[in-house]
Amino acid sequence: MSVVFTDETRERAREIIARYPADRSRSALLPLLHLVQAEEGYVSPAGVAFCAEVLGLNKAQVGAVATFYTMYKRKPTGDFLVSVCTNTMCNVLGGQEVYDTLAEHLGVGHDETTADGTITLEHAECLAACDYGPVMTVNYDFFDGVDASTAVGVVDELRAGGRPMPTRGARLCTLKEMAVQLAGFADERDGAVADGGPGEPTLRGLRLAQQHGVSVPGFDPNTPIRSKAEADKAAAEAKAKAEAAKPAPVEASAAPVKGGDGASAPTGVAEPAKPEAATGSTTRDVKAPDDKSPQVRTAETRQPDAGTAVPDAPGTKVPADGTGTAPEAGDARAAEAAGVAANAPAGDGKPAGDEAGAQERNLTEAKAGTDADGAGPADANETGAQK
Repeated sequence: MSVVFTDETRERAREIIARYPADRSRSALLPLLHLVQAEEGYVSPAGVAFCAEVLGLNKAQVGAVATFYTMYKRKPTGDFLVSVCTNTMCNVLGGQEVYDTLAEHLGVGHDETTADGTITLEHAECLAACDYGPVMTVNYDFFDGVDASTAVGVVDELRAGGRPMPTRGARLCTLKEMAVQLAGFADERDGAVADGGPGEPTLRGLRLAQQHGVSVPGFDPNTPIRSKAEADKAAAEAKAKAEAAKPAPVEASAAPVKGGDGASAPTGVAEPAKPEAATGSTTRDVKAPDDKSPQVRTAETRQPDAGTAVPDAPGTKVPADGTGTAPEAGDARAAEAAGVAANAPAGDGKPAGDEAGAQERNLTEAKAGTDADGAGPADANETGAQK
């Protein structure tokens, strides 16, 4: 069954796209993927199609991004994503034990969701909080210094409908609510950011800096941030001041200059300046006779059809046949056209080489919501993939 996104989601999509220059709208893809995840709880095929539609991309381009970042979930996810760090530091401190205990307690493994749809468990390679380890996050909010017992207490409170307070950060929200914030919209819950605070290791670093007088030279935290107009004005004034400070050019002397034979040189001709002693300063760069980049020269050498091949480009030579002559113009284009004709590009729906019949069958089963064996939508997708 196709998903029809709400008018609010479409309006927010237009707002996201408007944040970027008209010729750079593709940059809106990341927040748009968070936006569709906020509505469905994951980035579904319908979400991929929606992003492709509003940005004028094909589904393969959107899917390539959605499958690259782990924050975009490709199957339905629970209200609370519980991530346990099992990387080196947290692992040494007991992170793997925390993960194993939660997996047994919840009855799920990595990237699996509890039957009630509340908790999705995953192990994370690193949560960038080694000084607080072992750590776990719930929808990317931190619970520091956890052990197996405290971790079980957190997930039990979540399943009971509670919202345990993270060690650092604001109040917990659901994964869909978090996705709205990641798409660039404020959390409108009452008092959503009223709680939380810095961790003790962070404060310890601040206290040490204050104790030893460590600070950024010349830093004034009360310095106002200038607007673009003020910054442009200051830059123009600095440029004018620098121009005014330049020494005036030395003009040639109009006085007669004695020649080598004692005769006067023509009026207005100055005596050639004597070379000055080397001062160690560098001279200004002299523009090369050919200001083409090496890459352009190499490309022109390898593509003689351009008519401007450069035989002397470093490390390259003009292609030639057995007689030593360069190929006729148009040969490369003809070969390229033949290659394109022999290898038709894949469409949006499938990679090159996939069987069209299997693709259509999978899509039909997914839309019907069940396969031939009576399995649900999720099972139908898996069955179709196996077929």
